[in-house]
Amino acid sequence: MSDKIDFQLLSFGMKRIGWIRFWVQAILGVVVTAVLLFSNVVNNNSEGQLSLTPGLSLTTFSLILLLFSLWQGWLIVRTGRAIASNARPSRGETSRLIKRGILIDLLGILFALIGYQALMGALFIQASSQTTGQLITAASDIPITGLEILSVLSNTQVMAAHFIGLCFSLWILRRIYR
Repeated sequence: MSDKIDFQLLSFGMKRIGWIRFWVQAILGVVVTAVLLFSNVVNNNSEGQLSLTPGLSLTTFSLILLLFSLWQGWLIVRTGRAIASNARPSRGETSRLIKRGILIDLLGILFALIGYQALMGALFIQASSQTTGQLITAASDIPITGLEILSVLSNTQVMAAHFIGLCFSLWILRRIYR
């Protein structure tokens, strides 16, 4: 009797956490996609401005990993439904699914962190070359634009999405082995 209650609680927890994980990552993924598309459409590279392309490329790769993580989130919900039925997956199959999601989220965080370093390095060099306190600026002084800051924000959003997926996956993995 207690096994049936434990399976029902695990099923409910996996479905609930899986859906929360899925929707939070989906919303953040839409924000990141919109910002990356906007930054590609409004690309205003001025003369002397450093390129953010390496950082944005790594952010895009992390976004692709986020799409795979979304698919893993949907599989977690489906597995949670299967646990409540008679044809439930084994603990090993379920833990492999969760561990695969953890690996994807860790790789996504890794690429987002490297992309963040590339973005912030370029913006730091650009900011340090600006002169402050002068009314007349030299031709080499190119201000940091809002679009560049928005690009950093998109990288932060994809990193947050992977972190949320990682936290939820670790919680579910702990519940499986309890």
